[in-house]
Amino acid sequence: MASISSLFFVPWILVKAWLLPLPDTVQEQVNEAIGHGFDGMIVYVDEAGKPPEFYTAGWNDRKNKIPADPQALFKIASISKLYVAVAITKLVDDNRLSLDKTLADYFPELMGRIENAEKITLRSMVQHRSGIPNLTDSPGFWEDPPKSSNEALELALDLPANFEPDEDYGYSNTNYLLLAELIDKVVGYSHHQYIKEEILIPLELNNTFGSIREVDIDDVMSGYYVGLEADLKSNDYGLNGYGSMVATAEDVGIFLRALNDGSVFNEGGQEIYSSIYVYEHGGLIPGYQSLAEYHKDIDTIVVQFVNTTDFNGYEWNLSEIVINRIVKILRNEKSS
Repeated sequence: MASISSLFFVPWILVKAWLLPLPDTVQEQVNEAIGHGFDGMIVYVDEAGKPPEFYTAGWNDRKNKIPADPQALFKIASISKLYVAVAITKLVDDNRLSLDKTLADYFPELMGRIENAEKITLRSMVQHRSGIPNLTDSPGFWEDPPKSSNEALELALDLPANFEPDEDYGYSNTNYLLLAELIDKVVGYSHHQYIKEEILIPLELNNTFGSIREVDIDDVMSGYYVGLEADLKSNDYGLNGYGSMVATAEDVGIFLRALNDGSVFNEGGQEIYSSIYVYEHGGLIPGYQSLAEYHKDIDTIVVQFVNTTDFNGYEWNLSEIVINRIVKILRNEKSS
C-alpha cells in the first residue's frame, strides 16, 4: 500500500518514461526523450569493434530553431572531476604529491578556516570523504555566483565540518576546487594547462576546453532551465573555468574509453587511480546535464548530453531513465 501511495508523489512523466515499451533503436529512444520535454539531446555511443555513433534530437538553439548538433560544445560540469582526479593521479605517480599528506600540509593558511584541515588527507578529498562543506550549497550560489575561485572558496570557510574525515561520504565541490588549486600550486601554472598537456594533447582531444572563455560562444549548445526563456550558455560561475569545462560528446567518450582501459596513464597510474576515484560520472549545472558511462558487459561507452534542467531534479531523473533505456537497447542489439 505504501508503494502504491508513493506513486502519487512521483511526476507522471517519469512513470510514463519508465513504463513505455522499449524502442528498437537508440534514435527512437532519443526522439522519445524530446517528447518528454527535453529541449535538445546528444548521445554518443562507442561500442568496441564498431565505429562510434551519434544520435541527436531537439534543439541546439530553440529560439533560432537550430537543430541539435552532435559536434556542439557542451558544459560538462562535474564530469570535469574525472580529469582533475586523473591529473592528481599523475602527480602522485610522479612523486610530486602524496595521497597521505593533509590539507594543512599543502595549504597551511587554511588551518583554523577549514575544520580538521590537519586530518583531511588528499585521498579523502579526492574521494569526497573530507567532511568539507559543499560551497555550491551556499544560499543563492547559482543566482549570484562568485566572481573568482577565492570568492567561491570563502563560501566554505569557517563552517563546521559535515563529519569527521573518512567517517562518511559527502559530495562536495569544495574538495575539487581545492584539488584544482593544488595542481596550480604544484605545477606552477594553471591546472587547465596541465590537464591539456597530460591528457588532452596525448589523446588528441582537440574539442575539450577548460572554460567557455576559451571558445567561440556560438559553438556552445544552448542551455535552458524549465520556466525560464533565457539561454544560459553564456553564464559562468566564477571558478576560473572550474565547473564550466566544455567538450564535445565525442571527446568525452574518447577520454572515458582511455580512462577505463588505462591508456590515459603511465605504467602504475591506473592502480593508483583505481584506489581513489570512479570511472564514470555525471554533471549538472543550470541548463546542462550530462552522463558519461562505461558498461563493461558490452564494452561500450555512452555519453548523454541534455540541455534542460529544473529546480526539482525531475529532469535529472528523466535523463537517468533515458540513458538506462538506451543501454538496454544496446544490450538487446548485442545479444540479437
